[in-house]
Amino acid sequence: MDGGYGVDWSVAERVRAIIAQHAMLKIDMVLPEARLADLGLDSLMLVETIFGLEEAFDIAVPFNANDPAQSQFDLSTVGTMIAGVEALIAAR
Repeated sequence: MDGGYGVDWSVAERVRAIIAQHAMLKIDMVLPEARLADLGLDSLMLVETIFGLEEAFDIAVPFNANDPAQSQFDLSTVGTMIAGVEALIAAR
């Protein structure tokens, strides 16, 4: 996938870039083992990140913004989000 910079980015790199953008961090700070809360993502940033993932990958993330704890999409770490996006892409 073209990350918009003329290079092909992996799904993981693109997910990390989207999270970094919404957390206002450099991508090298967004590691797979990082917890989203530890990156400073508040609830609004999380919703914007989910929308960014949906748009970038043309997927529908099963996420309830009113009750994120009950999401069918594992939001615990960057790595689990990457795995979730990869699974949704594979299911298309």
